[in-house]
Amino acid sequence: MFVDRSDAGDRLAEALRERLEGPVVVLGIPRGGVLVAEAVARALDAPLDVVVPRKIGAPQNPELAIGAIAPGVQVWDPGLIGRLGVNDDYMRREVEVQEAEIARRTEAYRGGRPPLGLEGRTVVVVDDGLATGATAVAACHWVRRQGAARVVLAVPVAPPEALGRLEDEADEVVALRTPFNFFAVGEWYGSFEQTSDDEVVTAMARAAGRG
Repeated sequence: MFVDRSDAGDRLAEALRERLEGPVVVLGIPRGGVLVAEAVARALDAPLDVVVPRKIGAPQNPELAIGAIAPGVQVWDPGLIGRLGVNDDYMRREVEVQEAEIARRTEAYRGGRPPLGLEGRTVVVVDDGLATGATAVAACHWVRRQGAARVVLAVPVAPPEALGRLEDEADEVVALRTPFNFFAVGEWYGSFEQTSDDEVVTAMARAAGRG
C-alpha cells in the first residue's frame, strides 16, 4: 500500500536509480501520474514534462478502451472494435474530441514552457498505475517518435496482463506491485483522490522552478 502518489513516486525512484544511465527526462501521464512523476524527477534530479495520451472509449461504455491516442499516434484494438461493431465515423469523431482535449491539457500543464527535447535521451514515462495499459502504449509510441534513445515505463502498480502488453512497447518496464487479484489502481493507495488540473499545473511549475 502506498501512502499517496508522492510516496509512490519516492519508492519508484529508488527502484529506478540503478537502472538509468545518461541524460534522463521524466514524463508524467496526467493527471495523477504527474504527481508520481514529480516525486520521481525530484529524487532523480531530472527534468519533468508531460505526455498526454487519451483513451478512446467504446460506444455505450466509455470506460472500455477500444484504443488510445497521443499527439500524432493512434493505437487500436481491432478485435474489440470488430466484436462491438464500432464504425469509422464514431472513431473519427472520438479522435477529434480527444485531440482537442490533448491540446488543451498540454498547453495548460506546460504553462507556456516549451516541451523538453527527448532525442537521444533516456525517457521515463510515469503513471500512477495501469489498468489496461492502453494510454501507456500510446504514450510510449509517442516517445519513440520523438527520438528517445531508451524508453522506460515506470508505475507503482499494474496487473501482469497489462505489463505484458507494455513489454513490447518499452525497453524496460518497472512496476513495484504486480497483483494477480487486481481490481483498481486506487485500492493500492491510502489516499487516491482525483487529481485536478490545478494540481498538475502546480506540480509542473514546482518542477520547473527546481530546474
